[in-house]
Amino acid sequence: MLEPTNSAEVSSNKQRADTVDLNDNDFQIDISDALSEKDKVKFTVHTKTKLPTFQESDFNVSRQHEEFIWLHDRFNENEEYAGLIIPPAPPRPDFDSSRAKLQKLSDSESIITKEEYEKMKQELEAEYLAMFKKTVSMHEVFLQRLAAHPILRSDNNFRVFLEYKEDLSVRGKNAKEQITGFFKTLTKTADEVLLANQKESDEFFERQKQFLLTYNTKIKDGTTAADKSTRAHKTVADTYIKVSSGFNTLATADKTDLSKYLLVMAEFFEKARKSESRVQSDLDLKLSDTLRYYMRDSKAALDLMYRRSRCLADFETANKNLDRARARNKEVDAAEQAQLSIKKKFETISEKAKDELNDFKTRRVQMFRKNLIELTELQIKHAKAQTQMIKGVIQQVETLS
Repeated sequence: MLEPTNSAEVSSNKQRADTVDLNDNDFQIDISDALSEKDKVKFTVHTKTKLPTFQESDFNVSRQHEEFIWLHDRFNENEEYAGLIIPPAPPRPDFDSSRAKLQKLSDSESIITKEEYEKMKQELEAEYLAMFKKTVSMHEVFLQRLAAHPILRSDNNFRVFLEYKEDLSVRGKNAKEQITGFFKTLTKTADEVLLANQKESDEFFERQKQFLLTYNTKIKDGTTAADKSTRAHKTVADTYIKVSSGFNTLATADKTDLSKYLLVMAEFFEKARKSESRVQSDLDLKLSDTLRYYMRDSKAALDLMYRRSRCLADFETANKNLDRARARNKEVDAAEQAQLSIKKKFETISEKAKDELNDFKTRRVQMFRKNLIELTELQIKHAKAQTQMIKGVIQQVETLS
């Protein structure tokens, strides 16, 4: 399943993800189907709308990851949206690690039991499928965030992305463009350092900046810790496979009554393996993924703060240029126009940014509360099931005795 001979690997038909609640019945987007191939994933983007800007009310288009990145770049590079938090672009699909694990398992097929091999293969296939579904969900959430935004939803590039039936002819960045992008990132980072000690007269934005810097660092640490916990659960589940297989082997070799007890323990650890896998999957979905998304979303909020700081610095420079022009009594009109233009831009960004940052707080709190409540309920459910499982094996052993 993980490495079939033809190009199609997985076809996933699914309902809309619940990561973002789109409460506008006039404009709904979901990824109704996705097909994974060796070097790309094709997403079927389904749109249902009553908005008059679209030619149809219900339609589908096929899109690849590069086209999602193209759309994100169009928003990110548009100065009209400088005062908005641009929803983070979905990460690139990467299934290489799963394929590498399967190859490693195939190489060890001759030194492990057939039963152990099949169970480990099932675990890897489930891991691959979960990763694929998460990839689909993250691309879907990106589009739903855009559709839910009162300004971004009306963007012409967004309409083209959703409605244009043909390939958008978007390509990945070549080596030269990647190098250029790398140096732009370095320049932006250096500029952020220079602006770090910028005097901020607005107390709201000063508080927001300090909060976001601390929050982004903490959320990164939290993501690392959650991933470590998730990997630990996965390791336990993989270990249970070996333990169950070991008890089965001993039961086959043993010719006494002890074999009955060994078979009971083998069955117990197989059930424990499945239970532990479900615990790991839920922890990954409800905690690790939530933290990882808001790590990227808080970075998008910091990018907004950077754009505002950059505009504030330009405004201060324009004020100094105007003072010098007036002192020399030369090109005063031009300096005044430049100062008024950047002032208007700064005020517009600041006004929009306040709404965006307040919305970010509300959205963040609601999502964490929702996912943490669901995670707690699932953990209670798994704990009860594990308790019953242990009671069951104790009763079986007592019966055999």
